[in-house]
Amino acid sequence: MDERIVMVDSCTGLKLTEEQLDERSAIATVHLRRRGVRTGDTVLICLPVGPDLLVATDAVIAAGGVAWPLPADLDEGTFIDRIQESGARVMISNVRQALEAADESRVRVVLSVADLSASQSS
Repeated sequence: MDERIVMVDSCTGLKLTEEQLDERSAIATVHLRRRGVRTGDTVLICLPVGPDLLVATDAVIAAGGVAWPLPADLDEGTFIDRIQESGARVMISNVRQALEAADESRVRVVLSVADLSASQSS
């Protein structure tokens, strides 16, 4: 059976197959639900374009949340404005400026990509 490629990272050339996406998204969905994401919750996602962004978005939707993407290259003032506009309490990001801007908002749970891909036994 052929592996179906859903994304190729333009920076690294790494390929993400449909099976890998499903597996990574399922693990991330469990972590989001354990952190309290419920149907209708807005979840900010601030990651560079690539496989992690795809996995995070898929997981938020699977957990019943509403994915609110933020471009990773925004300036600090725009980050603050967009984060406050969202009313979100959860953010997925590894972007320093986004994490700093979240300190001044309602965001109470900040997850990194590593948090979403950690073993389910934690």
